[in-house]
Amino acid sequence: MRRLTAPAVPLVLVAVITSGCAAPAATPSTTANEQPATSAPQLDARTQLAGLVATAKDHRFTAGYTYRPTVGAPRTVTVALAGDGSWRVDVPGGALGGKADIALVGDKDGLFQCRTSGANPACAKAPDGSLPAWADPRVQHPFVDWLDPLTDRRAALSVAVAPLLTGARGTCFSVESDSAALTPPVDPGVYCYDADGTLTGAKADFGTLVLAAPVSPPPASVQPPAPVSGDSLLAAAAPTSTSSGQ
Repeated sequence: MRRLTAPAVPLVLVAVITSGCAAPAATPSTTANEQPATSAPQLDARTQLAGLVATAKDHRFTAGYTYRPTVGAPRTVTVALAGDGSWRVDVPGGALGGKADIALVGDKDGLFQCRTSGANPACAKAPDGSLPAWADPRVQHPFVDWLDPLTDRRAALSVAVAPLLTGARGTCFSVESDSAALTPPVDPGVYCYDADGTLTGAKADFGTLVLAAPVSPPPASVQPPAPVSGDSLLAAAAPTSTSSGQ
C-alpha cells in the first residue's frame, strides 16, 4: 500500500510570503552633509529703513500731502521732486504764523523761500543753502536733506518698526536720536515709506504729513515761482514788536 505524503511547498512561494511580512523600510536619515531648510533671516529695522530711503533718493514724483501742524488747521502741502534733482514744496500758511503762503525751492543756484500769497510775491535766497531755525517750517526736510542721514548707518540714530500712521501705507519706522548726538541729524519721529520709496507719512515736531492721493509724474525741472529779491526771509512764527517785521 502506497503512503501519501504532503506536497513540497515551492521555495519561491515561501520567499514571497516571507517578504510580505517584512517590516516597512526605514525613512532615510539626513546625512552629515545635509542641513535642514531654514528661512532667510529678516533684516533689522535700520537696514529696512535704509533700503527704502535709498530707493526714495531716486524716486521723482509730484504729490499732495495732508499736513496737520502742531498749531493751526489742516492744509495740503504739495511736493514736486523734479527729474533734474531740483525740488519745490508749497506750504500754505508756512510763514508769519500762518498768515503767509510760501514755497521752498531748491535748485542748482541754492535754496529759496518764496512768498506766494499777497500782492507782491517774491523769493529770498537762504544764506549758506539752509534756512535758519526761525524761518524753517521743516516739512520739506523728509523729502530732501534728511534722506542722507536716514541711509547712513554711522548716523547717531536708533530705528524700530512702528505701527502704521493713520492713512499711511507701507512700513513705518520710529526714529530716535542716540544720546551721543548733540544735534539730531533728523527730527525724532515716525517715518513711513512704500516699497517704491514714496514717503506715505511722517510725524515729528512740525506735525503730521500723510499722502493724500496717488503720486503723479514729476516735472522735468522747477524754478522759483517769483522774482528773487533782496527781501529778508519770512519768519515761521507770527511777527512780534521786536522781530522787525520778519
